[in-house]
Amino acid sequence: MFWKEIGGILIFLLVFVIFANIWFHFVESILTAIKKIFCCHKEPPAWHPLPKEDTREDEEDI
Repeated sequence: MFWKEIGGILIFLLVFVIFANIWFHFVESILTAIKKIFCCHKEPPAWHPLPKEDTREDEEDI
């Protein structure tokens, strides 16, 4: 009887974890779809390279 109770609890926890994982991914997919509707129409910011460093300043410090 003792082992059946432990097995039953473990099976219940396993089913609960599987259900929670599926529920999490379901909710995340809905949130991602909502974010795409409201936030995706913006253009990405322009990328600018850093300005080139002047090598003469480095030579004066030496």
